[in-house]
Amino acid sequence: MAQGSGGGFGRRSLLQGAAAGSVALALPTLSCAAPAQARSGRPSADWGVQVGDVTTSSGLVWVRSDRPARMVVQTAATESFRGARSWRGPVIGPDTDFTGLTSMHGLPSGEQIHYRVLLADPDDPRRTGEPVSGTFRTAPTGRRADLRFHWSGDLAGQGWGINPDRGGYRIYEDMRRRNPDFFLCSGDNIYADSPIPERVTLPDGRVWRNVTTEEKSKVAETLAEFRGAFRYNLLDDHLRRFNAQVPTITQWDDHEVHNNWYPGQLLDDDRYTEKDTDVLSARSLRAFSEYFPIRTLRPDRGGRVYRVVRHGPLLDVFVLDMRRYRNANSPGRQTDDPQGILGAEQLRWLKRELSRSQAVWKVIASDMPLGLVVPDGKTDFEAVAQGDPGAPLGRELQMAELLRHIKHDRITGTVWLTTDVHYTSAQHYAPERAAFKDFEPFWEFVSGPLNAGGFQALKLDGTFGPAQPFIKAPDRANTSPAESPQYFGEVDIDGGSGELTVRLRQEGGQVLFSKVLQPGRVGQ
Repeated sequence: MAQGSGGGFGRRSLLQGAAAGSVALALPTLSCAAPAQARSGRPSADWGVQVGDVTTSSGLVWVRSDRPARMVVQTAATESFRGARSWRGPVIGPDTDFTGLTSMHGLPSGEQIHYRVLLADPDDPRRTGEPVSGTFRTAPTGRRADLRFHWSGDLAGQGWGINPDRGGYRIYEDMRRRNPDFFLCSGDNIYADSPIPERVTLPDGRVWRNVTTEEKSKVAETLAEFRGAFRYNLLDDHLRRFNAQVPTITQWDDHEVHNNWYPGQLLDDDRYTEKDTDVLSARSLRAFSEYFPIRTLRPDRGGRVYRVVRHGPLLDVFVLDMRRYRNANSPGRQTDDPQGILGAEQLRWLKRELSRSQAVWKVIASDMPLGLVVPDGKTDFEAVAQGDPGAPLGRELQMAELLRHIKHDRITGTVWLTTDVHYTSAQHYAPERAAFKDFEPFWEFVSGPLNAGGFQALKLDGTFGPAQPFIKAPDRANTSPAESPQYFGEVDIDGGSGELTVRLRQEGGQVLFSKVLQPGRVGQ
């Protein structure tokens, strides 16, 4: 689809990776690929709705139109929309790929909010399309209400896209049925560097078929291609249904741009004509901000991904960005590394906000694991750990500073959640097992992928003393979702006792591992 066209995928841009009848199961009902301004009729929102960064009294609504339109949101206490409140949103057009956001404030806390989005002709507000509806729960102001959320990541990776034979991204239906208060997506929402082929032959001879598109038939380089990559996932009906019911907290990681990228990197990848990751990441971040409701990515908020989302007195979620501010991947043996993986400014922010937090639980949403050794080539490392079990070096120095701060400032209830490595596991970190000892024990839980290749388990780095009571991973690289389960994590916080229970689940909902943590402790 040409940049600036507001419509969906036309006949030429939807490739023939699946039979027409099967594609219709996942593909929104879209009009032809003619320029939006030339179409007759009323504006349409075939890509569904989303709500993000919900708090006790606010939320951010997203929609995409098929042509220029005024966005109007209505909220009410019931599906009848009796006594609805209206929120006048922006006129959306080609400058944002026909996506729009409307902020809602002053909502009642701890309530189910019904909302619908109307798209109106900018020149004739009486001409509106069919409303698109959704619902979400605001966070409670009191502690008595229970809380549930899910987390995972890694979607459409390694060429494993929307397979109509499997019913598409069916893991989203597993999560939706469990009715979480929100979903934390821990990164790799797209694989900009992984084209989606029409079909892949599996080791046992079966054929995996993909719905694919013109933009997803190559690596993403232009803004239009990045937009197409983010739009691709919304072809799945399970994901659109999930978005209409479950608010999101979204972060990003490397595959939003390119595998293992860092600022200043020049790609050694023959598939690319644009090899400057600073150029590519700017285009991706713009498309990312257009396709997810993230309040800090709005122009008046400084355009950053890292933020804290406060979900009432039980929970604050600290969303990190371990990609945009990191130094170059290296062997990680530096004895002084103030930039690290977070950058100095983000580390100061995190320490300050953790100290200010009054929430019972402080979830640190990390897009990369702390103690798993993630290599980048033969000599460099991609995450925090670098395989040396001794005293902190390289990026470990920054994490040591953070963990020391949590201990000495007596910050209670910290739990680390991550994705990235394409398997599920639980790590417990303790000073008595560690080379660096000036910290309190804590847990890190890993879950994913949502719909991507599975990979073998990585080694543990002993610097922070991890033990691994649970792990489930395939025994070879890039096992398809048809061969290896996909995973999501679930967190329940009891409003009465304050206990936090983590369950690692696989596609279908089966519980693989669970752990109950007690509130009010510096370490667990």
